[in-house]
Amino acid sequence: MASITTKPALVTLRKILSELRKQSTTKALSENQMAQYILQQYRKHQTTDQQYCKAIDEMHFKAKSYFAYLHNCRKYKEINTEFKGKGERSVEDTARMVGFKLPHDPK
Repeated sequence: MASITTKPALVTLRKILSELRKQSTTKALSENQMAQYILQQYRKHQTTDQQYCKAIDEMHFKAKSYFAYLHNCRKYKEINTEFKGKGERSVEDTARMVGFKLPHDPK
């Protein structure tokens, strides 16, 4: 993040804030403490990546990693709630869930 206005840093910041907005109960990011902390860190490290003897792209890599973490946590929760065990299921329900049809009884 050579500057907060560089294209990759700004895109990553927008992605992080978008994920925070999707996971937050309040839509206003000004009230969200995580969003305030992230913006504070972006402003703190906007002058140079080499503060504290860090590699050139380390802060941008950390921001991308944090976005990936937030995104994948949200996806995990969505998948978990969709396929979470609901107790004992019938054979027909299980077959329908995986996309199969049971043969009809010839009676």
